[in-house]
Amino acid sequence: MKARSVIAGGLAAVVTLSMAACGRGGATAAAGGGKNITIGLAVANLQADFFNQIKQSVTAEAKKEGVKVVVADAHGDAATQVNQIQDFISRQVKAIIYIPAGATAAGVPVKAANRAKIPVITVDRNPPDAPGKSFIATDSVAAAKTLGEYVIKKSGGKGNLAVLQGQIGTTPQVDRQNGFGQALKTAPGIKVVAQQTADWAQDKAFSVAQDMLQSHPDINIFWGQADAMALGAAQAVRAAGGGKKYTIVGFDGDFAGLKAVRSGTIDATMVQQTQKMGRMAVQTSVQVINGKTVPAQQLQPAYLLTSQDKATADQYIATHP
Repeated sequence: MKARSVIAGGLAAVVTLSMAACGRGGATAAAGGGKNITIGLAVANLQADFFNQIKQSVTAEAKKEGVKVVVADAHGDAATQVNQIQDFISRQVKAIIYIPAGATAAGVPVKAANRAKIPVITVDRNPPDAPGKSFIATDSVAAAKTLGEYVIKKSGGKGNLAVLQGQIGTTPQVDRQNGFGQALKTAPGIKVVAQQTADWAQDKAFSVAQDMLQSHPDINIFWGQADAMALGAAQAVRAAGGGKKYTIVGFDGDFAGLKAVRSGTIDATMVQQTQKMGRMAVQTSVQVINGKTVPAQQLQPAYLLTSQDKATADQYIATHP
């Protein structure tokens, strides 16, 4: 979840990945009498490992299903993404897997696709004013609550907490804030002394965390609502020096986060089942194309990984869930 950059025109960002048909017994034959299915995949930002893993999983599962995928990377820009999804509609794709690039106007592409009678499967983020046919994501409320409970236990229920927030208003930011807050209600000894968005970006988190430490030198707990921001906080702590002990936790379980937990750079993260969500998005798309009813939400658990779980970290690095 890196910083955004604006690119000129949505069409230039569209990359077509053609998948060979995998035989007449696959989803292609079932859906269209042997005709190819084309699905659009609109990704928020492929610079982020989290989104890149979903893209890799989607394309691999599509190949198994005999489905063609058209991938568009919005580079974090919502306006670009609107153009890209309009291009999907013009191409008459059979379904769209959609990871919104932001909270503002996130429902616009869904409404446009609905008018064209193209089903939209949302992943990770779901526009509240125009939800997808099925929403596939981590149960971020429950996962963040688990992470908060870990922080409470590790800190003995006392401390001064700084929160590095994701992009304000996006589904994961709202849900992670909610879940962690539920845990903190049971620990009045932990005070939130600083809270600011760093937009999922490590470099911005580094700068924000430095400012937080200058304004609140009593901070001893950092929570980055994504691993990249936890890593930015860890950088700021190192730069501050002084040998003070901090508890630093993240969320996502991307490869950089997994390695940081294994090395002890950050204390814990919540590992999302990124590869599974990509597979589910393709499977759900094919089911919808075939006229089957699908759940409105398909929320998956995340796994707490701490710096004590080096063997599990190695396992996740080798084969991500």
